Amino acid sequence: MHRMEDPVSTPRIPAQAFKRSTAATKEQLLSSSPGFGTPAYPIASRQPVIRQPFATHLNDTANNVPTVLSILLPPQTLRPVAFRTLTKKHNLTLTSSGLGLLSTFVGKFCGSRWREEGLAERVLDEIAKIWKRNGGGLIIEDGPDKKLSGILKLLEPCMSGGLLDTGKLSRTNGSVGSPSLSRSSSLVDRPGMDRDDSQTSLGLSGLNVEEDDPNGEDHSLDIRSYLKAISAFDQPKLLYSMSKKTLEPMPGSATLLPPIQHKISMFRNRYHLVHQRLMRNESFQTPSFSTSGRPPSLLHSGSSVATLQQAYKITPISNLLGRSGSSHLLLGMLVHSAAGDLSLTDLSGSVALDLSIARPIPANGAWFCPGMIVLVEGTYEEDGSHSSNLGAASGVGGQIKGHFIAETVAGPPAERRGLTIGSSNGLDADNMSVHTSVGAGFGWIDFLGVGSDKGVGSQMRRLRRRFYSPSPDTIGASDADAGEEHHRLPRTKIAILAECTLDSPRTLEAIRAILSSYNTSAGDADDLPLSVVLMGNFVSTASMAGSAKGGSVEYKEAFDALASILSDFPFLLANTTFVFVPGDNDPWASSFSSGGACVLPRQGVPEVFTSRIRRAIASANSERKDKDRNTTTGDAVWTSNPARLSLFGPLEEIVLFRDDITSRFRRNAVTFSKSEDENEDDEDMSNDQNENENENEDGNGEFMESDETHNLDRRVHEATSHLPQQNKTNTSSANTAHSTQAARKLIKTILDQSHLAPFAHSIRPVFWDHAASLSLYPLPTALVLADAEMPGFAISYEGCHVMNPGRVVDELGLSRASGRGSGVGRWVEFDVMKSKGEMREVRF
Repeated sequence: MHRMEDPVSTPRIPAQAFKRSTAATKEQLLSSSPGFGTPAYPIASRQPVIRQPFATHLNDTANNVPTVLSILLPPQTLRPVAFRTLTKKHNLTLTSSGLGLLSTFVGKFCGSRWREEGLAERVLDEIAKIWKRNGGGLIIEDGPDKKLSGILKLLEPCMSGGLLDTGKLSRTNGSVGSPSLSRSSSLVDRPGMDRDDSQTSLGLSGLNVEEDDPNGEDHSLDIRSYLKAISAFDQPKLLYSMSKKTLEPMPGSATLLPPIQHKISMFRNRYHLVHQRLMRNESFQTPSFSTSGRPPSLLHSGSSVATLQQAYKITPISNLLGRSGSSHLLLGMLVHSAAGDLSLTDLSGSVALDLSIARPIPANGAWFCPGMIVLVEGTYEEDGSHSSNLGAASGVGGQIKGHFIAETVAGPPAERRGLTIGSSNGLDADNMSVHTSVGAGFGWIDFLGVGSDKGVGSQMRRLRRRFYSPSPDTIGASDADAGEEHHRLPRTKIAILAECTLDSPRTLEAIRAILSSYNTSAGDADDLPLSVVLMGNFVSTASMAGSAKGGSVEYKEAFDALASILSDFPFLLANTTFVFVPGDNDPWASSFSSGGACVLPRQGVPEVFTSRIRRAIASANSERKDKDRNTTTGDAVWTSNPARLSLFGPLEEIVLFRDDITSRFRRNAVTFSKSEDENEDDEDMSNDQNENENENEDGNGEFMESDETHNLDRRVHEATSHLPQQNKTNTSSANTAHSTQAARKLIKTILDQSHLAPFAHSIRPVFWDHAASLSLYPLPTALVLADAEMPGFAISYEGCHVMNPGRVVDELGLSRASGRGSGVGRWVEFDVMKSKGEMREVRF
């Protein structure tokens, strides 16, 4: 009899856990359009749950904690460290009351080692993060609510050896002991908003920001401390969610080699942004009643509310099947089909276009290239001529049979920045209401990483008024003192130079003349520009692309020559922020593109070529006479292309973009056939233009300067397109009627598309994960389009001021100048307070 043994259980092989790709999007579209890609439907695999062992010892470092000898730390001694940590790093303003509390706290818990070991800087950094996380606003002070005292009281038991124990802090309930801090927890679930973006709804209107500090510390701060250059690779990556109707951060981390699904998501996100923008427009909202049976058309103007009784209705392309002979309005992207025909594609399918009788709206007012999202109105004709015999799918999801006879083609109307973020409630400069039914928009979205308009907008507006308005102390003073104080306004000018080819001696002479035009001898920083922007190309030919004169040594010598010029202006270097934006001829992108169109966005100029300029600025900062003053020192920022300048958080956004985009539009634009009436009108206009040019010509053959009339933007946001208007500036004779019309055409095309590169991927390649940095939604307050092939201009369109500095050296300066060998240097001077640019020139 055999003894029964216990059953032996063999260990089971654990199931393989399939790692889901981070490229899988949260939402899948019910579409298989060839233009936007067929989405995959992966089966969600079960992830094995790994239980972490419970930590028995939560804190084992309490046995070896160094003792701290408390000291009495004066606030004046802590002020430089607090300014460097709180103001320059976290963009916070510290008052005298807040500085007194922080100095007492640091002296008690950091002791004598607060400076040598950097304990104070670490503690202040954590305090700033907690202050912003709990909605403390931009001004650190101990107001009536005692918010700063509550935070410091919570941190006292978490201090150990001069450092803040984050583990103990995380186990402590942060809302205990501070009633104002407990209200921030309910805002975490707000769509598109986190804890750092919830300032205004936490009762921060009670912060008396407009009151001046008794010691005047806030007025001693430099306005440049609120100027921030944002690289395209540091900008938040946002995607539009169709289910939540808001913008959300892109899942996962951005990479230069993403999966192919991210390319589909890039174009799909552009379509969603344009589509939701149209649905927010009153002309595309279905009215509750209609007074006319006439169907709407793009040719019918919607310039008044009385005529907007009929709304435009967008038809998906897949719904055209079985509706031959009917008129529709389509929204889609212009693409080339496999047969070579021009087609229109959306998320449901694509259809071939017949542009034989199509008319652009407005006539000769915008370019239409493959890759753009446009509105097309016409009639669908179903036949067998376009049956997709080259392998494309027929029917829903592919290219449908037949063709669409287009009658009118127009771009999607742009939307003002105030309507997008809901800051101005749709009010223009004349305080007239426009589109009051749009709503709050995306006010809680942080587009640049500097805070949202709803979160920090009100505090920044009060801070901006404090800088731009005279001090209240001068109201009761004498007239002489008040007048002196009134003129002591902060700097508001930004000098923008483009096509700074440093290998050309004439360009270096022009840069020296431009820098000399600013009053640097008086020793007053208020006369200097707020920032000087130098945009590429920094060399005339592609560097390190096989050329004999385009090596790395020659490229560094070009910047060394610029450094020798900048060294002659030490006061300007020590009080101005220099921003460098590269072009296509600059490394390292020029090594592979040979000066052609490189991939956007592109990195800045490498540090190996800019060492002498950095040393020149560091030497100028060390020689400053006002070292103890709480002002920002000189700095040089080597940013990407494109890049953004943020002033006062989300209030002022200036986009810097260097590209010869006009020639790219002309090479790839779709041509439309003109009727006989239009040809006759064009001949009459050309004859009138020639007569005007002959009248402006004097006996010596030189063109006289003519004043441009100043026209404001239209107050009514129309569904049909309209042209931007040019501001009254000191324009030169180069800005003829033809160049002005070309500038308006360029501006309208880009701002209507709300994108810096509205082309197909084969025309202008883009990094898929960083495509959000090329978006112009919402519209910035100012846009710098540095196009070397276009003359300089400064034109406003839909509240966005667009500028082109042109070339810094005028090639025609020799013919205009009186002396032989002299030239003309041109640049744009932008006033951030007036949001207006002005073309300036200097002879050298």
